[in-house]
Amino acid sequence: MSRMIAIYLRELGYLFNSIIAYIVMMIFTLLAGYFFYNLLAFFNLASIQMMQNPLAAGELSLTEGVLQPLFGNMSIVLLLTMPMLTMRLLSEERKLGTAELLFTCPISDWDAILGKYFAAATVLATMLVLTFVFPWLLSRYAAVEWGAVTSGYLGLLFLGMAYLAMGLFFSSITENQIVAGILSFGFSLLFLIIGWINPFVSEGLSRVIAQVSILEHFGSFSAGIIDTNDIVYYFCFSLFFLFLCSRVLESNRWRG
Repeated sequence: MSRMIAIYLRELGYLFNSIIAYIVMMIFTLLAGYFFYNLLAFFNLASIQMMQNPLAAGELSLTEGVLQPLFGNMSIVLLLTMPMLTMRLLSEERKLGTAELLFTCPISDWDAILGKYFAAATVLATMLVLTFVFPWLLSRYAAVEWGAVTSGYLGLLFLGMAYLAMGLFFSSITENQIVAGILSFGFSLLFLIIGWINPFVSEGLSRVIAQVSILEHFGSFSAGIIDTNDIVYYFCFSLFFLFLCSRVLESNRWRG
């Protein structure tokens, strides 16, 4: 455990002493703020229009009109930003020749993997905390369903950590950071949109695809529902790619 913590602190220090983490956090926060402003402006416009019809005005929901689509948009931004965090985690070690030094130290592959993984996850959590100002601002002027807010942020955390695990795996198989980033983005996008094919396949295959799709499992969280099935999915998804990463590192040890 102490060795994993040492790797974690080393990687976290590198992230926050370089410009990488700040660029990723800035991009994420600015895009999330842009989506929040537009969603809130549209909601206010709809509220003004529906004031003429009191019955219709009762159907307006801050959660469904602002928060739920905001979490959906933030999930797309995570797809764009997580590869930027993971593409260098292991590929840079291999390119600079420090991977051999790192993995010949008395530490296990899992110590290195989890240390780097949780360092990136700390940046992810910091990004999400920065955007918490949006529901806080809403709560100053309207009643906010904090259960839905908690569920949405929990879903974003699980989703982001799944992307990080996948990105860490692709970072382990190549020395080129750009290639690692492109592979991570491409496969993350695939798992996000794979459910789009459901209307064109059989019912049985459609159910299988729904269980594989990242988007299907995130939908419950953004709607304010915490389902253990979705939590297990994200845990297994992350563990699977971390396991693949460990196999790659073990193979490199043997070949080295």
